[in-house]
Amino acid sequence: MLIEIPHLPHRPAKPRNIGLTMVMDKGLSYREAEDMISVSGIYVDFVKLGFGTSLVTPEVHKKILLYKEAGLRPYLGGTLFEAFIVRNMFDEYFSLLRKLDLDMVEVSDGSFEIDQKDKVDYIKRLADSFLVISEVGSKKSDVIYTPEEWIGNMQSELDAGSFKVIAEARESGTTGIYNGDGSANTNLIDRIAEDIDLDSILWEAPLKSQQTWFIKQFGANVNLGNIAPSEVIALETLRTGLRGDTFFQFLPDSMK
Repeated sequence: MLIEIPHLPHRPAKPRNIGLTMVMDKGLSYREAEDMISVSGIYVDFVKLGFGTSLVTPEVHKKILLYKEAGLRPYLGGTLFEAFIVRNMFDEYFSLLRKLDLDMVEVSDGSFEIDQKDKVDYIKRLADSFLVISEVGSKKSDVIYTPEEWIGNMQSELDAGSFKVIAEARESGTTGIYNGDGSANTNLIDRIAEDIDLDSILWEAPLKSQQTWFIKQFGANVNLGNIAPSEVIALETLRTGLRGDTFFQFLPDSMK
């Protein structure tokens, strides 16, 4: 920051365990990735190579190396994991992770439903070699989990070795923890937050309105994901009260 001003919330430096920002890379070119890093790399913790893009991106290993050298932690989207599992190709997926020299992996079942016991087993097997982040919730709007199912699945995956659990919303932000219009399913989120440690949850929040809601609800250092590369700086201003939506959030009452 160019100058220190009072009454801004503390943001921990990287590497950090809270206040995480996960960016969704849906097919950035190498130069676009370089540009993102030059402007906002200091604010990005994880980069998800969305869904199956890593298999069709030319020389994806070069972009992965770029992210790693810049201190960002890349990983493959969970949909690709599911694409291998539905074909009974877990060993081949493990080999792909090694081939790309990745140290982080996502386990999900948002497109292809995996029995929870099997999902937990995949997490345990991968956690011996990788940092595991697992995703709970379906990408299908007609698949509805009860709050108890959300909480039970999240806790069982954390117990199995997940570093964080992702609350599903898709890149559109219109399913999972959100209603069809993109608004937060407050009853569901409140129930999850009552039972699961907030620091262990990464909430997918691709829309500004969703990011604002979570920051107002849980503070500047809530973990947020599916952030567009071009929106990282804007999100950081939301986190620190330097944007109209959260301008008064961190000021003392005497200034409001």
